Amino acid sequence: MNGTSSSATRWTRRNVLDLEGWSREEILLLLEQARHMDDLLSRPIKKVPALRGKLAVNLFFENSTRTRVSFELAEKMLSADVVNWSAAGSSTSKGETLRDTAWTLEAMGADIVVIRHGAVGAAAYLTRKLKKAVVLNAGDGAHAHPTQGLLDLYTAWKHLGDLEGRKIVILGDVEHSRVARSDARGFAALGCEVVFCGPRTLIPLEVEALGGRFEPDARKAVEGADLVYMLRIQRERQQDGLFPSVDEYHRFWGGTEELMKLARPGALAMHPGPINRGVEIASEIADGEQSVILEQVRSGVAVRMALLYLCAGGAVDA
Repeated sequence: MNGTSSSATRWTRRNVLDLEGWSREEILLLLEQARHMDDLLSRPIKKVPALRGKLAVNLFFENSTRTRVSFELAEKMLSADVVNWSAAGSSTSKGETLRDTAWTLEAMGADIVVIRHGAVGAAAYLTRKLKKAVVLNAGDGAHAHPTQGLLDLYTAWKHLGDLEGRKIVILGDVEHSRVARSDARGFAALGCEVVFCGPRTLIPLEVEALGGRFEPDARKAVEGADLVYMLRIQRERQQDGLFPSVDEYHRFWGGTEELMKLARPGALAMHPGPINRGVEIASEIADGEQSVILEQVRSGVAVRMALLYLCAGGAVDA
């Protein structure tokens, strides 16, 4: 597999809350560890005892299928004991605070807490309340989704090799996307050119702080791109009047065959899922040779296994 690793780098992170401030060396160390976990997924017996005796709690205050199942698989493949905690069926639906939930988890002996929450900073709050457990952010508001960002980096790295100087286009609703923010920071840390594109009403003002630049014209943005990342469009944005119609959105910013022809030959088409066919992406692209959408799902398990191992199982030198 292509890609280079840094030497003399040691893993020092206990919690994973965001990709802001991550160094190139840290990311490459994680990608190398994910490669080892990816190899494990191809074996007849996929389970290893790295987290045997550890208790992992998946604490999801928002609905999720891909991320929650991916974390659960990763935890079980590393032999952790797993508890899935749904806010809808827990005491939080009766008014229990996040602080009290944290103390309950501590009393239960949780070693790892994976949290998805609609409030920005919820994962960081848990790190201040939990004395023992490792905290992994599975998405907090529109702030960050670091494991999605890392799995996207890993998928791109496997196909493109060294990402230094590669052009990455993030297309769509960046304003409301935690995925876009984490991806932009991760790709920028690896030396990529990051270009945001979409309706101006869906692009935040702080694009430069995220490590990218804004180009409103999708054709200009995608020209020469190595990777086109199409963000999911939430239909309520159209109801809010942020763009006239889904048909117009697809015509100007949708990932179509015509648009992808402007990218480099062999450019990757990515999407965080679930996809809206005919809105942010055409079926011909979603199901075509350039699409690595299903591979992103597999990468998610490998990357989350790597993070769980590094943060809760034991640091390694690269």
